Amino acid sequence: MAIEGTPQQTAAAVILIRPTGFGFDPQTASSNSFQQRITDPLVKRKAAEEFDGLLDALRTHGIHFTVLDPMDRSAPNGVFPNNWFSTHTNGTLVLYPMLTPSRRTERDPDLARVLAQEGFAASDTIDLSGWEHQGLILEGTGSLVLDRVFRKAFFCLSDRTSERAAQDWCLRFGYTPVSFVATEDGRIPDGSGVRGVPVYHTNVVMSIGDRFAVVCLDAMPYPAERQEVQEELIASGREVIPIGIEQMQHFAGNLLQLSCILLSETAFRQLRPEQRQALQRHGQLVPVAIPTIEAVGGGSVRCMLAENFLPRS
Repeated sequence: MAIEGTPQQTAAAVILIRPTGFGFDPQTASSNSFQQRITDPLVKRKAAEEFDGLLDALRTHGIHFTVLDPMDRSAPNGVFPNNWFSTHTNGTLVLYPMLTPSRRTERDPDLARVLAQEGFAASDTIDLSGWEHQGLILEGTGSLVLDRVFRKAFFCLSDRTSERAAQDWCLRFGYTPVSFVATEDGRIPDGSGVRGVPVYHTNVVMSIGDRFAVVCLDAMPYPAERQEVQEELIASGREVIPIGIEQMQHFAGNLLQLSCILLSETAFRQLRPEQRQALQRHGQLVPVAIPTIEAVGGGSVRCMLAENFLPRS
């Protein structure tokens, strides 16, 4: 079953969720070593200020956005909505199976009605959350980095992205799967929890825009998988912009192309001049300062932006 209408890689609008319960989450930290336990009593306030700074950047660059209150106001990761839902051009919403109980409370089964009240034609909801009971986890466009034009779904395997769930998603929605292993140090996993730790989400490793792809090939320890990913991206006609392990660890792969290219200041500072120039051929780079959200939440700008492909009602 295909859920896309006219192929469209980049969205004209985004959906964000206010970080009312933002904080360190030990449940998700067990699979995300990017998270840091910071005891600063001003963490929530700083996160709210950083969130408002992202809204200012969107407003300045003419990007339409919708801000929603969280389903669970105490959810520590509520500021990262792209993990529990995705939107599609034919009015479909998809709800996803999440790894931890702390994130499952973010999911709003009434989201279609909420977005309809905001003026969007959300005509159908496909709820995959029941996969959780089978141990099948797939955390939205954190797990799946989509080439919507050529209908390819890239995903790196981790506790948050089970291969069977991703394969089933591709079969259901008419995408070709491209699976690979990506680790934080680029080494083969040895099960020690020290070397070869899987990167928790695919959108930390790579991002796909209209005519470019940023990807950390160095994080892929198996040469055949690395080659397949690179060849698939080249075959799509996109300019492939490689980043290194340290750059990935500072969220240089966690960016999103809209009418401009949004990324964090942390990521921007990591990019070398030639990488910035390559990206700027495809859009203006707009860095946003979100150091608290990155450090405590372990996610960056792209994770905060759920693409809104829904038609207007």
